Amino acid sequence: MDTSSAPLLSPDKGLEGWPDWSILVVDDEQGMLNFLVKTLAPRCHFVMSATSAEEGADWLHGHHADLVILDISLPGKSGVAWLKELREQGFSGEVILITAFADLDTAIEALRAGASDFILKPFRVPQILNAVKHCFERSRLRRENFVLRRAVASSNGRNQALVGASEAMQQLRASVARVAPVDSTVLLQGESGTGKELVARTLHANGPRANGPFVPLNCAAVSPELMESELFGHARGAFTGAVRAREGLFHYAQGGTLFLDEVAELPLPIQAALLRAIEDLKIRPVGSEQLVPLNLRIMAASNRRLADEVAAGRFRKDLYFRLQVVELSLPPLREHKVDIPALVQHFMEQLAPALGVAPLAISAQELDYLTQYDWPGNVRELRNLIERSLILGSLNVSALYPGDPVRSAGAEAGAPMDLATLEKQHILSVLDSVQGDKTRAAELLGVSRRTLERRVAEWGHSSQDFGR
Repeated sequence: MDTSSAPLLSPDKGLEGWPDWSILVVDDEQGMLNFLVKTLAPRCHFVMSATSAEEGADWLHGHHADLVILDISLPGKSGVAWLKELREQGFSGEVILITAFADLDTAIEALRAGASDFILKPFRVPQILNAVKHCFERSRLRRENFVLRRAVASSNGRNQALVGASEAMQQLRASVARVAPVDSTVLLQGESGTGKELVARTLHANGPRANGPFVPLNCAAVSPELMESELFGHARGAFTGAVRAREGLFHYAQGGTLFLDEVAELPLPIQAALLRAIEDLKIRPVGSEQLVPLNLRIMAASNRRLADEVAAGRFRKDLYFRLQVVELSLPPLREHKVDIPALVQHFMEQLAPALGVAPLAISAQELDYLTQYDWPGNVRELRNLIERSLILGSLNVSALYPGDPVRSAGAEAGAPMDLATLEKQHILSVLDSVQGDKTRAAELLGVSRRTLERRVAEWGHSSQDFGR
């Protein structure tokens, strides 16, 4: 048994994407083994070699391989027989079968056993490199398709923007800007509807793993019995109903971010398994003997204070400290009501085209009623109100003040305010909040100072009306 590794090479000297791959080569011909190791070692992270299926199986019990290159004709157990066992045990990596003697029946048997590719000996360097590259692309696309299906299924047309010019939102944006570039674990705490997943996605999109997948999991939506399999995956036959192996969310988040929403809902046994995964950077699928190394960032969120959950004995203290490397608290909407006009405009512009309707005209009195409300459901409740109102054709104030005919009638009688007027009010409000500092106001609004000055001039205000 032999191992070989090499320094990571620049993309022009190796195959792009290979540095993170570990490969196991199994062949009883020493010349072929040496040829494959010599070819692959300079182009990937790690190469392991074995001369029999039994020897390769012993190594896989305690290690992980992304790809196995396997000869069909081996002493003892054949390559095809071992491949069938690997798939039954839950091995999800790629497998290339090689042989000097093959017919159509052998090729069909190999593919049915779960081979990714089939190559006849003798072969040249470009053939094996192309086969490995195709395996890598297939693995990458399979993971990306899974992540995209989940993203589409859970998408509500969200826009990756932290809207608002209040002091609370300014501080949150500054914290996100500091935390995003590092790879540390992040714990987000705040009431339901404050936008914890939006902040997590913003951190991911502006971090070193932005090109990797963002995989969210609502821990409250998965039954405790299935949670371990959902996170870590399982081997075939691991439990009743496990008719085939399945990869978990840790696998699909490799190279990116795994976001555990409502992490306080995890059962204590799963908390222990999660702690071990974070500490060891390895996972073991349910019913499998293989350890899979991790390369990802973990973010977690909770609408309950985890410190209180720890004190009550419902959450592990050691896991809390592991997750709390960086902690960000999201303010409830009632603490930054000054951002409500900007949020209303943002949701109008986002939802109206998606619903195929015209934006609503909002009166000053209606806007006043929105700012008087305490929003127990926070930004999510506001967004739902705007969506419902767009569908109904008028701002549904009565939903906020049930049984209050005065406010409902007053809102209906108010003078309409279109989005342009709402925008004007918001910009002037931001200018007022920064004592007329147009440079600072432009930064908060996300526009250039020249654009801001042009808007102000269009409304008949001169530069002297404001400060700097």
